[in-house]
Formats: sequence, C-alpha cells, structure tokens
Amino acid sequence: MLSDSYRVILASASPRRRDLLSNITTEFEIIVSDAEEIIPEDVTPFGAAAMLSSIKAESIAKGIPAAKIEGSGTIIIGADTVVAFNGMILGKPKSEKEAFFMLYALQGKTHQVFTGVTIVLKTPVDDFRCTFTECTSVTVAPMTEDEINEYIATCDSMDKAGAYGIQGCFSKYVERIDGDYNNVVGLPVTRLNKEINNLLSKLV
Repeated sequence: MLSDSYRVILASASPRRRDLLSNITTEFEIIVSDAEEIIPEDVTPFGAAAMLSSIKAESIAKGIPAAKIEGSGTIIIGADTVVAFNGMILGKPKSEKEAFFMLYALQGKTHQVFTGVTIVLKTPVDDFRCTFTECTSVTVAPMTEDEINEYIATCDSMDKAGAYGIQGCFSKYVERIDGDYNNVVGLPVTRLNKEINNLLSKLV
C-alpha cells in the first residue's frame, strides 16, 4: 500500500478503475479531467490509449502548482482503455444498433484491449512522469443474434468500449484471455504498482 504521506488522485470517473485502484491504496481522490480528448486519425490503438491517458493526467497535474503540494507529493493517475479489432478502434457505442454491429464483429474472434496509463508524480521541487500501455487479447465465443440482443438489452453495452464489460454477464461469452484480466476491466494494477514504485525510487 502507498504511504498516506502522498496525495493520490485518480483522473477517471470509472467505478471499475476506482475499485481496482483500491487494491494499491484505499486513500485517493477522484478528479475527472475536462480536457478535450482529441487524437490524430492515423494513431494506432496502442498509441491512442497512451495519448488519452496522458491528456487526462496532465490536465489534472497542470492545476496543481508546486506551492500546493501536500506531504511528500501528489500522484496523479490517468487511464484510458481502447478496444481494437483488426487494428480498428471500437469506442463506446452511440446506439444499440452500433453495439450490435460491434459485438457481431467480435463474436467468434480474437481482439485486443489496450489500456494506457499515465502517472505524474509532483513534489515541491520536481515532477516525474511515466506513460505505459498494456495489451490483452480477448477471444469471444460464437454468439447468435439473439444472444447479442439479449446482452444489449441488459444496458451493459452502452458505456463500454467495444460494447461489452468483461466483468459482468458478458463473461459467459469470453472464451480465452491472453494477458492481464484487470487490464481489460480498465486498470492493469500489477504494472501500475510497479511503475509507481519505480517513480518513488527516484526520490530516494
């Protein structure tokens, strides 16, 4: 667990990321970034996840001047998850019809989930930062149109990248996972914990 001498800020409104971060520290704040999240059209899914996480974290970090750093320092964590199939980014569906097309494309096939994480460590004298992206491959079992529609009817699709949440009732259609399960949920806590410790070691 992180020392309580550090102020920790999660720059995300996701309840799933909040729950996962509580495995590293139970004392943290949630401050949602209002920065405009724009990425170039030709960016890869890997790069998009990293870029979006950086936008979130840096937006919050800019609002915390050195004079307002409390205790040993402030740690800001920004994260963003991107689902990709055949190199194409699948965002959050804007309608049930779009959710259906996404799930129909994913069923019976393997796709990738990228979560980018940016950590900004601010101290009274210096700033340190790290950005990384984790990739997990997910294979979805074949689904009938009725099964897809039944899942969409649960309303679990509409706020999820790729139109599904792996930790909910969709889990019965997940045939295989290669990589970090938590990464698909939204925050690769093992890698995050390691990178936070790496940043803190710079202060020794």
